[in-house]
Amino acid sequence: MRQTETDLVRALPLFENVSEKHFDELMSTALLQRFPQGVTLIQEGDLPDFLHIVVEGSVELFASHDSHETVLDILQPVTTFILAAVIRDEVYLKSARTLTAAQILMIPAQAVRDVFDRDAAFARALVNELAARYRGVVRALKNEKLRTSTERLANWILQEDTRQGDKRKISLTIDKRTLASHLGMTPENLSRNLAQLAKQGIVTSGPVIVIENIVELRKFAKPNGLIDQ
Repeated sequence: MRQTETDLVRALPLFENVSEKHFDELMSTALLQRFPQGVTLIQEGDLPDFLHIVVEGSVELFASHDSHETVLDILQPVTTFILAAVIRDEVYLKSARTLTAAQILMIPAQAVRDVFDRDAAFARALVNELAARYRGVVRALKNEKLRTSTERLANWILQEDTRQGDKRKISLTIDKRTLASHLGMTPENLSRNLAQLAKQGIVTSGPVIVIENIVELRKFAKPNGLIDQ
């Protein structure tokens, strides 16, 4: 990698406290690459060759079975995937593909395991990342089990509005079919739920969602800090 790319990686939380020797060891065989939208990066059932880190863009994690496919998570910078498989040297339980054009850092899996055993700061950073991913899974499971599909959509709108700067006007960065799968519903259900949320002041126009009554939307969604980020 070029020095500018190495400096970018060094500033990431996973690596900022790693010893210089071990950081150089990790970077000596690492790759920082740009991928266009729609590229499959890993395939469920395969053994991990690399630890992947989303530096720019977004990546969707998905799984398939018997001709069915579902979106399990959508990743934004800066986060790893799929760290548990790399650490345990076991097959991926999920696949991943770029949802937008993305920049991905790829570090050989064996190098990650080797430095994990020898660098306490790196080990702590990886454990923190694993803990964050685990807590994210618990939140997602509670969201799925404790809310109706309309409530999940309402809370997603609130969270996305926050992520986009509390402008009460959301521009969808993913297609509605992907969003529906991510929220555990069909595209038809998504359309019906958006129509239902009109009572709470939601207006949709193509890829834009406008929140006209944030108070009513929050009253309906009942956001919960133990479920929502």
